[in-house]
Amino acid sequence: RHPTTPSRGMSAPLVPTEPAAADAAPAATGDDDDVVDPFNVTSASSTGINYDRLIVKFGSTAITEDMVARLERVTNMRAHPWIRRGIFFSHRDLGSILDHVERGGRMYLYTGRGPSSEALHLGHLVPFMFTKYLQDAFKCPLVIQLTDDEKFLWKDHSLAETYRLWQEKFKD
Repeated sequence: RHPTTPSRGMSAPLVPTEPAAADAAPAATGDDDDVVDPFNVTSASSTGINYDRLIVKFGSTAITEDMVARLERVTNMRAHPWIRRGIFFSHRDLGSILDHVERGGRMYLYTGRGPSSEALHLGHLVPFMFTKYLQDAFKCPLVIQLTDDEKFLWKDHSLAETYRLWQEKFKD
């Protein structure tokens, strides 16, 4: 849970939306030592990761209570618990997507998985669960691509091993 998530009844943003708010954090907290990438999540600070700074660093926008209400209104569906609880605390272009849907526009979802192991695991479940929520909320088709290029190029797998892992994962 994001540490600045207010109670559900508040109209304040789930996290500060102004970049200045994140930049104003004192450097002594170790925020400059935060590392969040596909392979590591670490912080030298005793208070943990500075999520406000992450929003600025990754160019996303905070999910506000108003955005949650709009999402629920447009989709006629309650927001996913991970959004309501502030676990998913920022977005990119959700407002544009909601504008498009409000105008009657259609969309589809696209996601993918690489052959990192022989089977799907818990790490795959989180994005699949949220993608299923989005598919239901927006009543749209879903495309799931099983890729081989990333694992072949970056994981020191032979093309034959990458293909074998892809075939095993496809069974799931």
